Order: sequence, then structure tokens, then C-alpha cells
Amino acid sequence: MLVIAYRRLLDSQIKEVSIEGRFTSAYNAAHGAALAALRWHGFRSENRFMVFQCLGDTLGWPASKWRVFDSAHQKRNLAEYEGYLEVEESTIDELHNLTMSLIKDVEKLAKMK
Repeated sequence: MLVIAYRRLLDSQIKEVSIEGRFTSAYNAAHGAALAALRWHGFRSENRFMVFQCLGDTLGWPASKWRVFDSAHQKRNLAEYEGYLEVEESTIDELHNLTMSLIKDVEKLAKMK
């Protein structure tokens, strides 16, 4: 899961891809990494948002960090269900940096095993 998350994160940095496509790649990378943390602890979730909310428990992340993913999740839902997405480069940059941190933290979990 982390390999796929990392590849999606790399995709989010390809400037030739639309801003919507890069946002989606960054969001999916974050979701995949957060899901990997949840599964490492032996849990599953059918709720996409729940994997982000659980980062406080799975990785000890403060709400100020995982709520960035909440904001991205809300944007993603507007795009998927309403056909509306307004996103800026700064949003993708913030999502990229935080997701890279998330991937590194999940990798630390895997090394603890």
C-alpha cells in the first residue's frame, strides 16, 4: 500500500497533469498511506474519512495535522458527487508535504514489526 501511495504522490508533482488530476493523486496517496496505518493496527474501514480521523490513534498525529486531510476529503467529495473542484497549487503543495510525512511515519510502523 505504501508503494502505491508513494507513486501516487509522485504523480501529484507532474506539472503536465491537470491541477484536478494532481490533487486527486495527492489525496489518493494520503488515503492509501492512512489506510496502511490503520491496517497495520489490524483494523479496516469502509469510511474514507475515518482513516484520516484515526491518525490520532494509529500514529499519534494531532488534529491540526490530520484535519488537513479532512479538508482535502471534503474537496474530493465535492468533486466526486457535485462535479465541483476548486483547488490551488498551495493546496497540492501542503497535501504533498503532509502526505510525505505520513508515508514516513507509516514506514516507521512497518520497521517496528
